[in-house]
Amino acid sequence: MKKFVFAIFVLVASIGLAGCSQDTGDIVNIYTDRHYDTDQVLYDKFTEETGITVNVLKAGSDELLEKLENEGKDTQADLLITSDVGRLYRAGTRGLTQPFVSAVVEENVPKHLRATDNMWTALTVRARIIAYSLERVQPQELSTYEALTDPEWEGRVLVRSSGNIYNQSLLASFIALNGEEASKTWAQGIVKNMARSPEGNDRDQMKAVVAGDGDVAIVNTYYVGKLLNSSDKYEVEVGEKIGVFFPNQETNGTHINISGAALTQHAKHKEAAIALLEFLTGEKAQSDYANANYEYPVNPSVEPSELLQSFGDFDIQEIDLSLLGEYNEEAVKIFNEIGWK
Repeated sequence: MKKFVFAIFVLVASIGLAGCSQDTGDIVNIYTDRHYDTDQVLYDKFTEETGITVNVLKAGSDELLEKLENEGKDTQADLLITSDVGRLYRAGTRGLTQPFVSAVVEENVPKHLRATDNMWTALTVRARIIAYSLERVQPQELSTYEALTDPEWEGRVLVRSSGNIYNQSLLASFIALNGEEASKTWAQGIVKNMARSPEGNDRDQMKAVVAGDGDVAIVNTYYVGKLLNSSDKYEVEVGEKIGVFFPNQETNGTHINISGAALTQHAKHKEAAIALLEFLTGEKAQSDYANANYEYPVNPSVEPSELLQSFGDFDIQEIDLSLLGEYNEEAVKIFNEIGWK
């Protein structure tokens, strides 16, 4: 089988995915914003196991949604995969995806990590935690996301920009749990305590912690794993100087987000697409996600990697993850109002 891997696409380009006949069932075409080598390895294993070719087109999630909308019924995409549930929710509200039913997926993925209307399923989980300087912060000083707005943390908090979807989903979860006003107060408090104007990605926040620009950073767990397993010696050193703290264990639990997948509205290879979802949520693939990309498995039969287990157990926010998408617009509005750049 021939495999095609596309880089960032140009929206105006007309993309012809090889072999995308509507009559063939041995192909799955994916639009994805994930950019990890792990994913391609899994697609190759799926092809080897089933004979079904996986074609991949990568771009930003908003670009992919726009492309799906522009292509309409002519799209070649069968699956939409994003690294945030908010974009999957948005795709559903725009009529770009459709529900699917698979007993295998339902067995592989707990109910709280699937859409209640069967519009998407999680593939991996990330926790948004507080990374702290092992040299300057004791874990006993940490407790909740809310406590980072206290005066003692003034000038010590690092976090990426409000344009980042992980922060938008974090604030959306607060809106779902605590309401808009309390969430606005929290965001204002974080801006007040920022060590610097937001810049860079999650890894950059932890590098800034180790450099002494701040003492704590709000980041996703898997970025800690990427530092510790980097080919860059300096990044490994940064990872070794960072502690992982799961906030809100006595209150609402630590915020999580997912990478997930949805069947596109005009999917032409439904059976093959669902077969891929069953494979990706199965034990072998889940183990690869956990060990190679340091993400938490969604399949409860699969243990997190040794690294993730070393971070410790934690309680998660128990909310409908679709709410992260439902409250995204309000979260962005708050960020803009209070000046979180």
